[in-house]
Amino acid sequence: MPATDPYTVRLAPHVHAYVQPDGGWCLNNAGFVSDGESTLLVDTAATERRAHALRAALLETGVPLPRTVVNTHHHGDHTYGNSVFLPEATVVGHDTCRAEVLAAGHQLHLMWPRNDFGDITITAPTLTYSERLTVHVGGTEVRLIHPGVAHTTGDTVVHLPEHGIVFTGDLVFQGGTPFAPMGSLSGSLRALDLLRSLDASTVVPGHGPITDPSAYDATERYLRYVAELAEAGHAKGLTPLETAKQSGPGDFAELRESERLVANLHRAYAELDGLPPGSPLDPVAVFTDMAVMNGGRPVACHA
Repeated sequence: MPATDPYTVRLAPHVHAYVQPDGGWCLNNAGFVSDGESTLLVDTAATERRAHALRAALLETGVPLPRTVVNTHHHGDHTYGNSVFLPEATVVGHDTCRAEVLAAGHQLHLMWPRNDFGDITITAPTLTYSERLTVHVGGTEVRLIHPGVAHTTGDTVVHLPEHGIVFTGDLVFQGGTPFAPMGSLSGSLRALDLLRSLDASTVVPGHGPITDPSAYDATERYLRYVAELAEAGHAKGLTPLETAKQSGPGDFAELRESERLVANLHRAYAELDGLPPGSPLDPVAVFTDMAVMNGGRPVACHA
């Protein structure tokens, strides 16, 4: 029977992943690196309760609370719990991640006003970088890499070269549908090439179970499907919703959150219209169209 409660997986002597099934909306993964004296945490969680559960799971492994929290991007499921780890930790992220956290504010509250997120203090990175940054946790080298605009404008890949481990953030949704309306479809494809170049054998996705580099090919196939649909629909003068309804998820129907197809088409159409990567889309239009593709029901927060 599949796990339903969050669980911790030891990936290497000093490295753990924290997985939150089922990996759907707002159920992200995290991870931590520790030498027993200092700890680096990758991402937090969407609710105060889940952030405290992550904190407890970390302590149960015998490592100290993190001195560093790295955010792979600004979305609230990866950042809402940042304040739970203050004042001990410094929050680190890409320059644009900081700006987007501050601009988004209580974004998840706005999207899911009936969900119990708890006492959330918006906490943006206070240490930022532009292209690459290396953090040393004891003897473990942790490389932070900005792949360009991809899932969002401020993504960070966390690479542990010594262990062949990469935390991809939401560049990869294992078992779930990729989601690029706040970033770039073409940029997401370029980010996959970057991930391949790191030659990591263990891949911790932003959502879903731990996987391997085969996830890159699966993600690429989906993104290229979206690009093909967008080119055809755009040329015919169809709206993203019309294109999504006519085509459906195709070979990707087994992925969770198939309604994201129309959101990704909105981004692909914007790129075909010549808009810059990451340029804002109308969130009401995007989420309204996703609700249509979700059988007329708004998408639900799983946290």
